[in-house]
Amino acid sequence: MDEEGGSSGLVKSAAVKLSEMGERTKQLGTAMKDPLQQRRIMLVIVCVALLLDNMLYMVIVPIIPDYLAELESEQSEHVHVVMHPNSSANSTSQDKSNKNNLDVQIGVLFASKAILQLLVNPLSGTFIDRVGYDIPLLIGLSIMFVSTCIFAVGENYATLFVARSLQGLGSAFADTSGIAMIADKYTEESERSTALGIALAFISFGSLVAPPFGGILYEFAGKKVPFFVLACICLADGFLLLTVIKPFSNRTRENMPVGTPIYRLMVDPYIAVVAGALTVCNIPLAFLEPTISNWMESTMHSSQWEMGLTWLPAFFPHVLGVYITVKLAAQHPHLQWFYGAVGMVIIGASSCTVPACKTFGQLIAPLCGICFGIALVDTALLPTLAFLVDVRHVSVYGSVYAIADISYSVAYAMGPIVAGQIVHNLGFVQLNLGMGLVNVLYAPALLLLRNVCQMKPSYSERDNLLEEAPQGLYDTIKMEERRAKKKGYSSAGNCLSVDENGFDSFKAQRSLSEESSGPEYT
Repeated sequence: MDEEGGSSGLVKSAAVKLSEMGERTKQLGTAMKDPLQQRRIMLVIVCVALLLDNMLYMVIVPIIPDYLAELESEQSEHVHVVMHPNSSANSTSQDKSNKNNLDVQIGVLFASKAILQLLVNPLSGTFIDRVGYDIPLLIGLSIMFVSTCIFAVGENYATLFVARSLQGLGSAFADTSGIAMIADKYTEESERSTALGIALAFISFGSLVAPPFGGILYEFAGKKVPFFVLACICLADGFLLLTVIKPFSNRTRENMPVGTPIYRLMVDPYIAVVAGALTVCNIPLAFLEPTISNWMESTMHSSQWEMGLTWLPAFFPHVLGVYITVKLAAQHPHLQWFYGAVGMVIIGASSCTVPACKTFGQLIAPLCGICFGIALVDTALLPTLAFLVDVRHVSVYGSVYAIADISYSVAYAMGPIVAGQIVHNLGFVQLNLGMGLVNVLYAPALLLLRNVCQMKPSYSERDNLLEEAPQGLYDTIKMEERRAKKKGYSSAGNCLSVDENGFDSFKAQRSLSEESSGPEYT
């Protein structure tokens, strides 16, 4: 009897535990259906995807040059032994030729990701506007997973080149759709700036932590381990996306408006100014990454660990810049253009002071200044792109953030190829002075955004002014007219353009005002 009582007690306790697990599963399912929780999990998924992309971009910095040098030396030794078994007369010239060839190969390999990303982004932006943000994000994560695995198993230059190019293809989908998804889910300006600031912090963390992460694992565990670690994280992020967002069962895009074509966004003068600023502010970082190590070795006689940790201290001022810009944008949202201009001036001044540094400790200060300025520009102008689309076009963000990704890709495609040539022909000092001067001279161009940034759309007004979501540019302009009447903006016409059919929104607003009793001006 005691045994039967004991077994029945075990059965009851097991049943209680199963019921508790079922209740917890129901609660988890309910939490997953909560829009607020889904939005937070979506932000985590996007931030992890951006972290992975930038870690994979920078993790090869300490790995690939050394690995390719080993492959090159093995091949050259084999060829030399076969062709000249008893001669070493041409070994010096052969080594110099091999080094020059290796530098070219490394530069092309590093730039191939940004070049393919630059070519694919116009297509990926249009694709994202058509199908939504979640499916392209899944496509990007899948391609990044494949490219990371190829990096791990690749044993020759051609295979590594394919892996690097595939990463650019995946980034064109994952980065653009991820940033666009954040802009779409976080519609309030303050929330959007905060969410994009968090995403930028993850980008910075991935870029600056990846080189020491890759170097340590490569030194003690081999080439495959760092790439397999990143591939596992990418796989987990993809499963989380499938579980939480369920991209293939999501039909919310069927009732969404048709996005403005990317070619029309490119000719928008305000978007063009922002895109140019994003390219110019990232040129110092993109051009210094492939050149600063050789300059440190020749002028400072820096050790390997100093060159490896060059950019790591800059992570903290970058996060500080993101935090400061988010706080300032919440208090003074109409000054986003000013924060970006200040950031460009800081980048310019810091870039000009880099060649004057004589020690590693001195060099940290201007590099931190460059990353702090980039944080100001990115955190201020990325939300501005979404705002410009809201007030001047249709609130669909795939194409506009594809333009932003193109801006970054232009800088990072030129960096590994052009920077070395400039240093060789003109010198490292002239390179930094030129980059600094370009940033300072471009900063006043952001004054063009001053009038546009005076209007800040409200989430509640955007949803309620029209009975249904805008279906094109005409409906969006009508929505802006009604908002202007309700808010009493006499300068609303400054932010609205004449559409392709010759519709002048300012005249329409004036005629509507005459027909009605007239808006109340404060």
